[in-house]
Amino acid sequence: MAVTLQNIIEATGAAEVAGDTAAEVRSLGFDSRTAGPGTLFFAVRGAASDGHDYIAQAVGNGAAAVVCEQMPPERDPRATYIRVDDSSAALGQAAAAFYGYPSRKLKLVGVTGTNGKTTTATLLCDLFVRLGYKAGLISTVEYRTGMRTLGSTHTTPDPVRLNEMLAEMVSAGCGYCFMEVSSHSLVQRRVAGLDFAGGVFSNITHDHLDYHGTFAEYIRAKKLFFDALPAGAFALTNADDRNGEVMLQNTKARRYTYSLRRRADFHCRILETHFDGTLLDMDGAELWTGFVGRFNAYNLLAVYAAARLLGQEKVEVLQAVSSLGAVDGRFEVIRSEDGRVAVVDYAHTPDALQNVISTINEIRHPDRRLYTVVGCGGNRDAAKRPVMASIAATQSYMAILTSDNPRHEEPRAIIADMEAGLDPTVRHLSIADRREAIKAAVAMAGPGDIVLVAGKGHETYQDACGVKSHFDDREEVRRAMGIFVGTGSNLH
Repeated sequence: MAVTLQNIIEATGAAEVAGDTAAEVRSLGFDSRTAGPGTLFFAVRGAASDGHDYIAQAVGNGAAAVVCEQMPPERDPRATYIRVDDSSAALGQAAAAFYGYPSRKLKLVGVTGTNGKTTTATLLCDLFVRLGYKAGLISTVEYRTGMRTLGSTHTTPDPVRLNEMLAEMVSAGCGYCFMEVSSHSLVQRRVAGLDFAGGVFSNITHDHLDYHGTFAEYIRAKKLFFDALPAGAFALTNADDRNGEVMLQNTKARRYTYSLRRRADFHCRILETHFDGTLLDMDGAELWTGFVGRFNAYNLLAVYAAARLLGQEKVEVLQAVSSLGAVDGRFEVIRSEDGRVAVVDYAHTPDALQNVISTINEIRHPDRRLYTVVGCGGNRDAAKRPVMASIAATQSYMAILTSDNPRHEEPRAIIADMEAGLDPTVRHLSIADRREAIKAAVAMAGPGDIVLVAGKGHETYQDACGVKSHFDDREEVRRAMGIFVGTGSNLH
């Protein structure tokens, strides 16, 4: 694939150009080490390094042109230099142009918020496939392009890979794409240049403050998505979240709300809930679903509402919603032969953990005990560690504090941060080895008791000291329960 440099200049709205604009661009890059003949190199400023420091290296490796925010004092006559106001935004705009603006050929819907993004985006994709359409997915768990399914590397990938996958979806005949839009990607302008047909806001709670600094900045990051939606798109927000209306304040898009508690454009009520599923009244119709919990009722309502806003018929959407299956690592229920129940969930924020525990406590018989295994990731927002420990310990019969991707931190130091949030009299154990923590919880649980293993969900690795080793909570639960786990078996 190739475009002329002039096409890129027009897409990015360059402020200054020095050099030949007729040169052919064969690839886009922001890593000087991978630059080669025909590469258009973007000097992007990051948290750890500044791409402007590597312009000479990129040109030395053969880059045909450079996009930068500040012209270098010395310019190589072999390359063209393009100055823009924001290199990150220009990368997204250039990637869209390079791949032929694929988002304009799809109905692209973005889902943002703290919790529920993966479930909502995945279920939207599954629902539209059930309705007979080809649809793509960009999520924390996986990418689906209509031609292949790939393991995810980032919730929202870099603009080059993102537009490449969108173009692949178009080639595969997809009419829709549903994608998670993370707060990091919004600040870093990874979705610049994309044309969205709609946006969905789930909720916003304490998370990623290690990156954004303050909760206000985190909210601002999410709001950037809705501020940028065009007039022809829809903006769908959770009216029960206190910041839901904030997302809509400056949007040009058509505004809609969904709610379980108040009047809204789309409404739902929980009629019954069990470990096997939930009976809902959704938009005036009764619907049984295999999903469990109030938080999943919100997710399903958002899916229903988005589908209706995309022009789908009510009855067909309700039928499709009722047939949807669980998303990997989201309230996955595992049962042992003696009646013990385990729930594996990705809950890794205080609000998500609160939601899962509240759901279990609403369903379980008062005589049955809840054992919660939970950890907190290393090199991430440390402020939530004592909060999560307190939620687990005060709302469970027993909390087992353990490791969860310690990365480059000492697991016992992370657990000590968690323990700081506990009253000395509260019942808990601290077991740094996650496998042993799961085994201990399962061993303590009796028939009818529930073991919640929170934090990793779908993940199949443990990240420690820069090394990712195979680790799957679902496998560990099954082993601890004496359920056979074969090599390569289907664990989902």
